[in-house]
Amino acid sequence: MSLFALLRVSPIRISLVHVFLIHFASSSWILPTGGQTLADDERPNIVLFVTDDQSPNIGCYGNETIRTPNMDRLASEGVLFRNAYCTTASCSASRSVILSGLHNHFNGQYGHQHSYHHFQSFDRVKSLPVRLTEAGYETVRIGKYHVAPESVYKFDVQLPGNTRNPVQMSEVVGRYLASRDDSKPLFLYFCTSDPHRGGGTRTDLPHKPNAFGNKLAGYEGVPSQYYNPEEVAVPDFLPDTPVCRAELAMYYQSVSRIDAGLGKLTEVFRNAGIYDRSAFIFTSDHGMAFPGGKTTLYEPGMNVPMIVKPPAGWQGLGDLSSSNTNKPVENHAMISHVDLAPTIIDFAGALGREQGNPPRDFHGKSWARLAKQPKSKRDVVYASHTFHEIQMYYPMRVVHRRRYKLIWNIAHGLPYPFASDLWAASTWQDRYQQGMQTLYGQRTVESYIHRPEFELFDLEKDPAEVNNLADSPEHAELLAELKDEMKAFQKSTKDPWIMKWNYE
Repeated sequence: MSLFALLRVSPIRISLVHVFLIHFASSSWILPTGGQTLADDERPNIVLFVTDDQSPNIGCYGNETIRTPNMDRLASEGVLFRNAYCTTASCSASRSVILSGLHNHFNGQYGHQHSYHHFQSFDRVKSLPVRLTEAGYETVRIGKYHVAPESVYKFDVQLPGNTRNPVQMSEVVGRYLASRDDSKPLFLYFCTSDPHRGGGTRTDLPHKPNAFGNKLAGYEGVPSQYYNPEEVAVPDFLPDTPVCRAELAMYYQSVSRIDAGLGKLTEVFRNAGIYDRSAFIFTSDHGMAFPGGKTTLYEPGMNVPMIVKPPAGWQGLGDLSSSNTNKPVENHAMISHVDLAPTIIDFAGALGREQGNPPRDFHGKSWARLAKQPKSKRDVVYASHTFHEIQMYYPMRVVHRRRYKLIWNIAHGLPYPFASDLWAASTWQDRYQQGMQTLYGQRTVESYIHRPEFELFDLEKDPAEVNNLADSPEHAELLAELKDEMKAFQKSTKDPWIMKWNYE
């Protein structure tokens, strides 16, 4: 039956075709843009700087308290994406998406790689570093890795470094740059452990926050930044309590360590004479390590920083030369981590020429050539979370449009599981110990732990995601439409959990 004939059949089929067309336009069936072939001496160096558990509460994103001059400077030299999202708010699973361009339910990294969790990607996955090596890049990693197997996520060089000391890591990179044969362009994957929670965990004394990092006094070579808890900005999803403010002050301190490391790394590249012709991409694996952020697919878990300085002369993100040097160019396109691998390969001038692996292998699309624009046709992203730690089975799937967002809590009959570091968080324990009806941010403890099967939010009217519209008769048609779009996403990405629509 032709599309025209199908449109004449019934309103129901019109709705289904509408969903199909939306999905087709945003799926991996459309080849990513790009395909330009560059000479070896024209190809830029590429740096992917990934932090651990960081939300976009940065100076250039509007936080007036936190001190992030180097992040702000990088943003002023490039583009700041306002609507960048992870696809899963879990460390290993998210990193597998970043390094493959494939949703984790497809690449096999369902949860944490390390220790007894032992999740790892399928051998058939062809990762970003492998593709770049084949394209003639030297691929180097330093810091947190957290994916497996190494044969899939294979880098040419692994550098040592204290992942809590990004200044030291940058110095190691500097020494390596001074010694390497620069006949090949460089891809550097630079990953910190900040601002992930670290030592100092206490659950018995809520007034003693569990720490962000193992040395609250600081790290060698890293300037110490201390914050007054009374001056931090408390996000809406967190309770404004002295306990929470104390933890946020520590979180700010760990973000400032990252900023010092970024400053050192850009200095190293400038000293090596390669900064201008290098692309820098700064992001995080997912949102901040507080309940309501990390491990959830609410906005504080999904929304991540994405700051991009393209190589000199790159016009794909707009003409940046005329921008105010103290203010970044902002782009409001909805992008996600699944887009990073094709984007980086596009920067490398290799998109579309990998042997035997055409770009359609990616679930995402390159945004390296988005023209500077206040609005974008990229108006939907998808999310897929299954595990964090192996004990934490709670699969969720998300269709996230610019205004409306649908979360499917597949295991909604179970209490929401907690990552070990989040359960120990003093902010959570302080609220939890006061009873199930105590407010944690704008939700009760009870509603945070016990969730319905579907959560539908109007983000324009309800950015805090507390008014669930899934049972609203006025939104029944929208709910059905988003469910169909979710099923289409699952089908196109071969999600094994699609069968949960039909049983249990």
